[in-house]
Amino acid sequence: MSPIIQVRDLHHSFTEGTVTKEVLHGIDAEFAPGEICLIMGPSGSGKTTLLKLIGGQRAVQHGSLVVAGQELFAARQRDLVAVRRKIGFIFQAHHLIESLSVCQNVQMPLSFDDGETGATSRARAMELLERVGIAEHAKKHPSHLSGGQKQRVAIARALVRRPEIILADEPTASLDGATGREVVNLIQKLAKESGCTIVLVTHDTRILDIADRLVHLVDGRMKKVAGSAELGAGSH
Repeated sequence: MSPIIQVRDLHHSFTEGTVTKEVLHGIDAEFAPGEICLIMGPSGSGKTTLLKLIGGQRAVQHGSLVVAGQELFAARQRDLVAVRRKIGFIFQAHHLIESLSVCQNVQMPLSFDDGETGATSRARAMELLERVGIAEHAKKHPSHLSGGQKQRVAIARALVRRPEIILADEPTASLDGATGREVVNLIQKLAKESGCTIVLVTHDTRILDIADRLVHLVDGRMKKVAGSAELGAGSH
């Protein structure tokens, strides 16, 4: 089966003033359709940068990055937009819009689809809110929700367009242990049901058991890859 994400000799640098710092040093990686891969490593190791490059949120400077069949190096803007529409994003800080209701926040990604109406997008949003267990809060605004409830809304929003890929950046970082576990279990369950690939950046060693594979990044280099058998052995 062909990888849904293929990374070859990926480098990335940031320039501040007269200083240029390379944060990714020739990354090579593949992510298979339907797998859950965790990316771990110390702060500053390039995890979030890699995730943003995969998501088409940063321009590829050097190397090859193919996502859902599209090469992102030197890609046209319309091709980047097409790739982003195949991806659901889950962030640590939720990024919910306070002026919108919970249901409207989940509807938002569908507003760019020509085939959707207010009624169809509302029905799809409510279906997802039901699946994540907070449909009764659909008319509330985000400020009236707990951290775990906000992350459930973010999960529903990420899945509403039936993405092929979910990119999650520290989705449990602002949650307590029990709530964080509920959230990752939910991400795992819903993603497996829909068959999408999850690439999840985390520092949380308590959630390793959801992964099919674990990738370590250190100083912008891939240092270690663990498969499901090794992860299972380490969790006992």
